[in-house]
Order: sequence, then structure tokens, then C-alpha cells
Amino acid sequence: MPLRLAAMTAWAGAITSAIVAAMMEGSPIKIKIQLFCGDEIAMGPGKADLLDAIRELGSISAAGRALGMSYRRTWLLVDAMNRCWREKLVETVPGGGRERGAHVTQKGEAVLSAYRAMQAAASAAVAPQMEDPLQSLLRTEPLPQASPASS
Repeated sequence: MPLRLAAMTAWAGAITSAIVAAMMEGSPIKIKIQLFCGDEIAMGPGKADLLDAIRELGSISAAGRALGMSYRRTWLLVDAMNRCWREKLVETVPGGGRERGAHVTQKGEAVLSAYRAMQAAASAAVAPQMEDPLQSLLRTEPLPQASPASS
């Protein structure tokens, strides 16, 4: 494990998606961090949520259903992650035995932890900038869409 990733993983050990969500709850700040591998998104908020769901449910298809994704979309996201990182983030065990399903690998856990730490750090860094003047200028809800002019 590269030193930076190991250090960030150790630092971020306690940070979970629930903490990030709690930090952002009620805030108009929505920071979207994406890590690219060429033109492919190697990690982003949706893929991080998918890893969390796979870890919790032990199944790629169940994780996709829980997140409202199609079976095909879920598998495409897992495939993209596994192709972009030097080691697989998700492994599957086919068959009908007790061990079948999917799990997030140790490398997947490290990447997820580092990504969540990056989200939390970015949110914490940007939050003070939103206090004023932007916060006071931003509506809590958008105005209704204008209807097109009738001819």
C-alpha cells in the first residue's frame, strides 16, 4: 500500500459515510469528488455508496437494488472500479454455496476509507466559505419554474 494511502486510511479509520452525510445534512453544500482513471471515473460518490452497500449486503445485485440501480448499471460500476484500480475493490464468489456473493476487498476498504476522508476534509474546508456572503444570498428552495409563454 503506498504510504499516502496508508496514512490517509489510518487517519480516516473512523470516518464513515454516515459521518459525511451528517456533516452535510441541512447544508446547501454538496461537494462531488471524482477520481479519474483516464476518461473513466474510478471513484465518486455513487461508487462509494455502492461499495458501502456491497459491504453491508454481501451482494452486488442486492446493493444495486437498495440504491435504486438497474442490475446492468450496478455491474458496470463494479467492473469500472475493478478495472481502474491496481487491485480489485470488489470480489465475487459464484455458485450456490454458503460463501457465494460479493465482498469489498481489503484494498476496497482502504480506498473507500480514504475517499470518505477526502469528502469530509473537502466539506470541512468549504463550509466556512459558505457562511457569508453566499449563504445569505442562496434561497432554501428554488422558485417554481416559469411556464413557457403561450402563443
